[in-house]
Amino acid sequence: MFVPVGNASPTFKDSILIMPAVSVGNVGQLAVDLLISSLNMPCVGYIHTDCLIPMVGNDPYATSEESSSELCTNAEVYFLPEKKLAVLQIRSPTVKSKTRQFRHLILSWIKSNRFSQSILLSSSHAYQCDDRQLSGSPLRYLQTLEMKNIIGDKLQKLDLNELETTPAFPGIRETEQQLWIPGGGITKRFFTECSSEHIPLAVLLIFCSEGDNIPEAFTLMNFLNQWLHLVETTGEVESHNWKIPCSWKLLFGSGIPPAIF
Repeated sequence: MFVPVGNASPTFKDSILIMPAVSVGNVGQLAVDLLISSLNMPCVGYIHTDCLIPMVGNDPYATSEESSSELCTNAEVYFLPEKKLAVLQIRSPTVKSKTRQFRHLILSWIKSNRFSQSILLSSSHAYQCDDRQLSGSPLRYLQTLEMKNIIGDKLQKLDLNELETTPAFPGIRETEQQLWIPGGGITKRFFTECSSEHIPLAVLLIFCSEGDNIPEAFTLMNFLNQWLHLVETTGEVESHNWKIPCSWKLLFGSGIPPAIF
């Protein structure tokens, strides 16, 4: 479960939790990277679980040679107590047979720490959009009833569309509707389980394709900032002061060695 860094364990009560779904294009994870880097959020612990594929690497937000030697793991928690903001960054997919167990682990952690709100950043395959989703903004949202009771119609006022439902049996029985989030990883089931457990959760997702999805990460974070005011904006056009993580220089590997030519 949660293992704190150092002796003191942080108090997350009444804080907002932001986390990504490991989904198409890794947009949620890139967006969370951008948030952690921009706010210079310190790591306060990690989630110890065998539900995720193991991984370890260098600090992706290093600002000096000294900090670059620090290690990161597959699920780390960052926290700014003055902003009442916690971020869980997930860096590897779940083990296929333990996806349900991982969802329940995160649900239990959210409930036990009494977060005031939880926000899941996700994505869905653009090529599977239906006719209603082909024009306008690629952003969509979902919210549990408990989240709606807290924030009201704030997301609608920001001109964000709720994710459309689709027929469970297209062409046969159109009246039975369902949520359909292809490529969304744990998003659909996590949202359904949060609804059943009466957890205040909002899902922000974007339609995208595999490839370089840095622009989609900026789009997602710009909207989130419009909602929560996480970083300052400058200028009349609201230029956001995002700080790109140093690790993004190697998103597609290192450059081609000149010596091979």
